[in-house]
Order: sequence, then structure tokens, then C-alpha cells
Amino acid sequence: MSTENLPQNPEQPPRKPRVAVVFGGRSSEHGISVVTAGAVLKAIDRTKYDVLPIGITQDGRWALTADEPERMAIVDRRPPSVDLLAESAEGAVILPVDPASREVVYSEPGSVPKALGEVDVVFPVLHGPYGEDGTLQGLLELSGVPYVGSGVLASAVGQDKEYMKRVFTSFGLKVGPYVVVRPRKWEQDQAAARKKIVDFAGEHGWPLFVKPSRAGSSIGITKVDDLSGLDEAIAEAQRHDPKILVEAALRGREIECGVLEFEDGPRASLPAEIPPPEAQAYYDFEAKYIDSTPGLVPAPLTPEETAEVQRLAVDAFEAASCEGLVRADFFLTEDGEFVINEINTMPGFTPISMYPQMWQASGVSYPELIDRLVQAALRRSTGLR
Repeated sequence: MSTENLPQNPEQPPRKPRVAVVFGGRSSEHGISVVTAGAVLKAIDRTKYDVLPIGITQDGRWALTADEPERMAIVDRRPPSVDLLAESAEGAVILPVDPASREVVYSEPGSVPKALGEVDVVFPVLHGPYGEDGTLQGLLELSGVPYVGSGVLASAVGQDKEYMKRVFTSFGLKVGPYVVVRPRKWEQDQAAARKKIVDFAGEHGWPLFVKPSRAGSSIGITKVDDLSGLDEAIAEAQRHDPKILVEAALRGREIECGVLEFEDGPRASLPAEIPPPEAQAYYDFEAKYIDSTPGLVPAPLTPEETAEVQRLAVDAFEAASCEGLVRADFFLTEDGEFVINEINTMPGFTPISMYPQMWQASGVSYPELIDRLVQAALRRSTGLR
């Protein structure tokens, strides 16, 4: 579906496509999603699109929110929340359940439901479980509403770091050593599960990175230097996901590359390098969003290295059947090999996020980036494709 194919009334002027920006959500990345939404709302071309902001609270309620991006910022090191932006503490936005209709309804207790009009495309800027992991994408598929970004399968693969690595390996992409501890194994025999990690450390050495298998924004990750810190790291990861992933430390440079869907297929941006933060042990949540550790854009790579990481980023995009956009994260090891760490199917769009910065350096401005993503979604239909 394209902009030109939107339903029109010949007696009225052509209407603009309506974009619902959906943000917040139930994951631990709720606040960063709100910040991302604020940046998108500020930059989207209002002369080209009508915009409907919809926030999902941390308890899962879909709320009609104020279209005030200036309130969606980190203040005093504290991320914002949908609850502070919602127009009502009880009102709920209801998506259509009939694929033949894209009418969105707003309902409050004791009041007649109010039609908010049709939505032509959803821009889901949610991060983490219950939004970026295929769950919201499945809901939108059932509703027949086009949306920005990857579909159900690619979103689920991109969220679960274990299966992401399995897919990459099957397509010949190099990944680092890792081990997975599933919740059932942990519940059945914690000693055996812990020994599995200790044996892994014996093979690959310390430090290890213990992380939730299905989370992002570096939330819940601990760098473990020796056995004494292992139990605390496991507990921290399990606060966010009962399945945990343990990775061996890779020595090398952190390189990121953006992929964007153009009319003729996916293209890669100029890459960026994430230098080691001064105040943190690694590029964690604080370094990313609070202390704003600056990245190097473009990364100081040779032309050959730049071409190689761009090729690998597009290969990762294709391997996971992604659509719209991806940020691919790599390590450039000391022996000159690129090892893929992960992809992010809905990377951050905050003013300091690397994805828009890489495309800015590649000649695609922030407003144009948003426009290309919306147009790519409008060109696609829902369902099998």
C-alpha cells in the first residue's frame, strides 16, 4: 500500500496518512521507549502525516496521550513514563479487531466510546518484550494494520539472543562463544546450571557477561570478573528474563552499522564505533542513556573494513528476514575479524541514539529517516509476504 492508494473521497481534498506512534510498554525499557517516541513526534513531518500518539502503560493499558514531545525526556537522570502523559487514568484506546476497518476507538468508564478515526500505519517504538518481540506485530497483523519494522518472526528472533545467534550461525555469520541457562533447568537443578557456567568460564576465561536473553538497552547485564560475582549477576539477569545468556568477553572494538529498507532493498549506513566509556566497565545503560557516551561517526575504519561490516549488516538483516530497519552490532577483534554480537529490530531513536546518527552521517536526515520508514510500511501489506 502506498500513500497514493489511501482511500479518498472525490468531493474532499486528499487526506494525509494517519500514523499512530505507539510507545511505552510493559518491559523494563519503558522509559527509553517514551524518549524515543518524543524524538519521533518532534521530527515527523506534520505537513505530510496526521499523528496519533498512543502510550502503553507499564501495566499494559493503551492510553491516549498528549502530543507533547518536550515532556518525553530524561530529567534528573530519570526516564519519563506513559502514566504521566496519559490524558486519563482509566481511559483506553482500542485497536480494530476487524481487518476491514482501521477505526480506532477511545473508551472511558461511564462514557460513550469515541471514534478517533482510521489509522493507516502504526509506528511501534517499543523496546523489549511485549512490543519489540513479535507480540505487538502479531496483534497488528490480526488487525490488518500496516506497521513500521520487522514482522512477527524477525521481531521474535531479534529479541531472543539465543535464537538470534543460532540463525546467524546457520547463515555463516560469526558469533562469539555463549551458553544458555533455561528457566526449567535452573528450577530443576541450580547447582548443575551454575556448574555449566563455571565450566564455560574454565574453557573461555573470565570475565563473562551475564545477561537476560530477551531484553535490550543493556538492562540487566553484568560483567562478572570472577566466581564471587556470578550468583548476583544471575539474579540480576533473571529479574528481567527467566532465561539467561552468558557470553565470553571478546577483546576488540565495538562497531555498529544501521540498515534501512529503501525502494530497491536494504542498504547499510556508514558504521560507528563505540569507544570504551570512562565511568563504566562497559557500554551499559548508564553510559548509553544517562551519561551519553559519544560514539565515533563514522567509525575510523579502513575502506575495506567499512565495506565488510556494511555487507555483514545487510547479511544479518536478510538472515533474520527483517524489514524496515535494523541496527547491527559487531566486535572487530584483534585479528581483524568482525563478530556479530546482536541486531536490534527497533533501535533507539533518542537524540543521542546511534542509529539516526549513522544515517545522518550517511546523508539521510532524521525527518527523512522517519519518512522512509513510514513509506516502507505503507508499501507492504499485512499477512504472509
